[in-house]
Amino acid sequence: MNGGPVAGGGRAVVRSRSAVAALVAAAALGLATGRFVLPPPPGATAHPAARSGAAAGGASQGASAPATPGGSVPTPSASGSASPIGATGATGPVTTANLLEPAAFSPDIGIGRIHVTDRYGDGAYANAACSGEKTLTQTLGGPGAHFRGLMTGPRTAPGDPTLAAGQGDQVAREVAADARSPSLAQNFAERLLLEEVPCQEAVPGHWVYGRTTTVRLAPDVTASWMGTYQGSLNTTGTAPEGKEPCGGIAVLRSGNHYAVLEVDACLGTAAMDRVVRTALSQL
Repeated sequence: MNGGPVAGGGRAVVRSRSAVAALVAAAALGLATGRFVLPPPPGATAHPAARSGAAAGGASQGASAPATPGGSVPTPSASGSASPIGATGATGPVTTANLLEPAAFSPDIGIGRIHVTDRYGDGAYANAACSGEKTLTQTLGGPGAHFRGLMTGPRTAPGDPTLAAGQGDQVAREVAADARSPSLAQNFAERLLLEEVPCQEAVPGHWVYGRTTTVRLAPDVTASWMGTYQGSLNTTGTAPEGKEPCGGIAVLRSGNHYAVLEVDACLGTAAMDRVVRTALSQL
């Protein structure tokens, strides 16, 4: 990339530079190809129970997220950038070091305002209305996972310390675990995402998820996320065109690690994309 001309000139220098350019182009093309393709969603369309619009933090402005046409299967949009050469997915067990830190929400929410609580085990994950009140084990049949709650208040729910006592205090909640292989982790991630897809359609006036956006940092390091739109913006049964989300949900996979991240803070498209990428690189 940098460096001066090589003495000795002539065709040898041209050939060397051409070969290097060809290799770089081939590597970039290989990293950029391919999209995360979802299996078709279940046939039944679910209409989730009501959810409060209260969220912590202010809205962050960014590019608008177009809505998925009503009745169609959501198609992920390619928004990932090429990964650095040598980047690979995670291996080994998930630890708390793989979970999202408060710094990911700066500058939208001050780092000093966010309290972190962790636990290990089983429990309800993501949005209960979309997952049918299921626990992670009920959906995947696997062992326990790491749960992390990020909140702006110190008071937590009696039955789960990763949930804020007041819904408006919840910034985000992440659930992460490891599978026996990268292919199984991919299968788990796809199944977890399909649990949320029905919430891309809801009766007008009800909150709804927007279209699915895919982030790809490497072939086996990917995330799919959907923004949350308040019921006042849902006039057609799907997410509105040209409007900003207010938080959202993401399903992530890195090698044999997989996770669900629900963002309750009212973040717009640009901030959501930043947080999801940070969580994915940490996983």
